[in-house]
Amino acid sequence: MNTATPAQAPSTSEPSPAPSAAGMIQMPRGLFVYLMLYGGMTVLAGVLAFKQVQLWPTDLAVESGIFAFLILVVISSTVSQLYGQKYATRIVWLGFVPLLIASVLMQLVLALPPSVEMLSGRADDLAAFERVHNTVWRVWAAGPAAYIVSLLLNIWIFDRLRGSGEASTIGLMIRGAVASALSQAVDSVIFITLAFYGLFPIIDLLIGQVIAKVALSIVLVPFLITGGVRLAKWLDARG
Repeated sequence: MNTATPAQAPSTSEPSPAPSAAGMIQMPRGLFVYLMLYGGMTVLAGVLAFKQVQLWPTDLAVESGIFAFLILVVISSTVSQLYGQKYATRIVWLGFVPLLIASVLMQLVLALPPSVEMLSGRADDLAAFERVHNTVWRVWAAGPAAYIVSLLLNIWIFDRLRGSGEASTIGLMIRGAVASALSQAVDSVIFITLAFYGLFPIIDLLIGQVIAKVALSIVLVPFLITGGVRLAKWLDARG
């Protein structure tokens, strides 16, 4: 009688090999770069807002955070164009993360005692730092309110103007200008009112802000968006 046992099947209890890099979920390189840049611009916009720049040759003024904020508009429109409104909306909400972290860190730094060297040798620098950043709560409160309303509005208008089919470069530029101009006018009213009302007369700043943002939206944003789309495509192609 044959008592030989059949050959055993290979054990299936051994750990499977780690997934290869090709099998992992990958984010397009362009989307990754813009996400990183977006987070930095959300924080920088609030810091720059403390300086108002005169619009020569008039007496109108604009808060300097406008320059970083226009980059946020360009990034959100570029992401909407290439990766869809869903991803563009998502990065707007994710922008609250660096804002929150920066706000907490600022309050921590203000609460910590300054060094002996700074108290004795750079008291003026310390006073200037604390004078500016102790009022940062109004900017941090106004910034997110204006930020979320205007950028979501920008994405919504930009996407609605897309229509059906593939838009031409001229169509892309027009959509970017219109969406940016309308959303930035709304942003100006919300931010300037919440951040500076009662601290000083805001009418000149408010008018200057609206004029500057609308003008820059028409002059710069169309070219920045087309450039941003081309850069993202180039980054994605390099994989």
